[in-house]
Amino acid sequence: MCREQGRTLTELAASPSKPLANFRLFGVVKETGVDDEGLVDFSSQNFNFPLYRDQSLAFYQDFFNGRKLGLTTWNPIRLYKGYKTMNSRLAEKKLEGNLIGEGMVQGGIIIFGTDGKARYAYEEETGKDLPVDDILAAVRAVEEEK
Repeated sequence: MCREQGRTLTELAASPSKPLANFRLFGVVKETGVDDEGLVDFSSQNFNFPLYRDQSLAFYQDFFNGRKLGLTTWNPIRLYKGYKTMNSRLAEKKLEGNLIGEGMVQGGIIIFGTDGKARYAYEEETGKDLPVDDILAAVRAVEEEK
């Protein structure tokens, strides 16, 4: 899912209206040395902003309480439908993922104000695309603080 979310943010930053022009984007990864080729692919193809390693997982703990991937339902039909919907969306975007490395810790997106304090946080929801409208609303709200 990181590839899809990374690409969505990169496309948003590059869009003609440049809604993220006043923000510095960067990614935080939890591991290196496991799938460095995958990180290079992610960075070059889906998220062309700096990546930083959070070896202690402090970022994930502080902002996302160390959330881990879990089932959202026990209903097998709902699980199957969600999986099919996600795969169709990824295929339409021509995105491929991999299952290398630890994929259980979930992250998200944080928007900081000019004072360096977090103003908005979106916790990753596996299988769902980014709430772009909510992110843009948060960006506008931070820009209005200036």
